[in-house]
Amino acid sequence: MTARFAWILLVFLLAGCGEKKNLPTGPDGSPPDPNATFTRVLGEVFVPSCARSGCHAGQAPQAGLNLEPAGAYANVVNRPSTQRPELLRVAPFDPESSYLVKKIRGDPDIVGSPMPAEGSISAEARQLVVDWVRRGAPRD
Repeated sequence: MTARFAWILLVFLLAGCGEKKNLPTGPDGSPPDPNATFTRVLGEVFVPSCARSGCHAGQAPQAGLNLEPAGAYANVVNRPSTQRPELLRVAPFDPESSYLVKKIRGDPDIVGSPMPAEGSISAEARQLVVDWVRRGAPRD
């Protein structure tokens, strides 16, 4: 009976030793902000800074990217960029390969101008987007 219990215990211990996925850390080694949600990105970045007439809203949004609430998530996550098709607009867990992040930071490898077109967003807003992507760009 004791040997059988030991085997059962061993099986459970080994089952608990599975590999855990570590979220990408920032340049300073910090984990992404757990409060960086799509709801916040939508409400604090996309709607006030991007989803406006003549930009990323309406029937003919710039670069074919509509960021209005109804379709924003489906339009950005795991979708290729129209300006750099080899890059996804948002590559979950990988802000350095996410074209949207590159555009809001104004990285040198973007096509055209940094976004938003009418000036930059705050450092906090950029970090919110980066942290959301680092968390895997979950839809909450």
